[in-house]
Amino acid sequence: MTNKIEQLVIATVGFFWAFLMWFSTAAFSPSIGEFYGLTTGQLALLASSAIWLAPPGRVLAGWAADRIGAHNVFAIILAYSGIMSIASSFAASYNVLFVERLIVASAGISFVVGIQHVAQWFDEHEIGTAEGLYAGTGNAGAGVGALLLPRLYKTNFSDAFLHLGIGALLIAIVYKWRGEPARDIETAQTAKQNASLGDTLFVWTRYAAIGLMLAYAMSFGLEIAMNSWLPSYYTRGFRGALGNLGFTGTAAIQTAAGTFAAVQSFNASLFRPFSGYMSDLWQRKGWTPYPFLSKTQNYSPRVHWLMTALILITLTMIALTLIGLAGILPASVVVLAIFGVTVSFGTGGVFAIVPVLFKDRPGTASGFIGGISTSGGIVYPLVFGYMPNIHLGYVTVALVFFVPFILFYVWAMRYKGDPREHGIGSAHRWLSDDSKPTPPLGGDD
Repeated sequence: MTNKIEQLVIATVGFFWAFLMWFSTAAFSPSIGEFYGLTTGQLALLASSAIWLAPPGRVLAGWAADRIGAHNVFAIILAYSGIMSIASSFAASYNVLFVERLIVASAGISFVVGIQHVAQWFDEHEIGTAEGLYAGTGNAGAGVGALLLPRLYKTNFSDAFLHLGIGALLIAIVYKWRGEPARDIETAQTAKQNASLGDTLFVWTRYAAIGLMLAYAMSFGLEIAMNSWLPSYYTRGFRGALGNLGFTGTAAIQTAAGTFAAVQSFNASLFRPFSGYMSDLWQRKGWTPYPFLSKTQNYSPRVHWLMTALILITLTMIALTLIGLAGILPASVVVLAIFGVTVSFGTGGVFAIVPVLFKDRPGTASGFIGGISTSGGIVYPLVFGYMPNIHLGYVTVALVFFVPFILFYVWAMRYKGDPREHGIGSAHRWLSDDSKPTPPLGGDD
């Protein structure tokens, strides 16, 4: 008989493999760069391209999960990305490879599908931990790829792409076979009925949703940017230090750079369940330390926990620049490890709030918040790659992007009443169907 643990496992395995495929290109970026003679700017563009399809793709995938069921959507994503990964292993030119890997990278849109799937099976008091386990374990796919793929395949990226594609097709079959959309028919039907254009526009225009989207842009958007960028960063920014450690030649430097990059990815993944647990803990304890954030919502402690994460992310970004300018490779890796933990606090914190705030529209909200935010993964690597000093990108992103994002988050989450009442247009304007009410969240829900 189907149960919530089985559905959590299916979603987690599917997302792990999707994430592994998503950033498998980054794991081989030094090899691809040498093979095709790419410049640093071109490597930054390749890193950025991994996220190009994520913003619109996640929005569409989240809506589709509400409409036709997460198990169907996830299987489709794994199937087409797997086929394209197989095709990319036979690419005849760099232009063909670039386009095919761009499509393979869209496997990352599956994240919001799994978020919706898990939210349809778990209760509110355990949602933070469940979503953290799903997303954290799945995100580890990037770290596994950075750490193991260069060791297993050396510079032979074609074989890696072939085998990853075959694996995706097999998992797609299992997901379609064993996956179920929700714990009961009523839950599935509610999500389906709330997938209209009006429901979608209602979510997109809420200030709280926009604030959470920006918070996710500076946590997960940053995480995927770093997954794409870090192998190139350590290869180009610490080439002398790597040479002093005995890493010479493309294969050796790629392996070392991938190992350092995996530090961030593994911590961002492994601590995400802990972040979900901390959000649940702050919720149970009622901790609300920030006077400029609302304390009146029944989920307010989760909002305060996320604020802590956003502050820590900004501070560690500044620290990465300072250590990089000092040229101290060991210290950079240590700060990177801490940075990965702070990122996990942000990613886990956001999606401990989203299913609670928009529980009648989990896919639509997850698609918007988890989709548009990935634009950061496009923009940040370009900032990193085109700075006159490769180490200055981190502090630039922190000051130019993150400080304003935090200020908007505070502004959006300051209301004492239901934050969904505040946005561009009223709830009545967008939700004209009285059969689809949006209940207040100020008290017991």
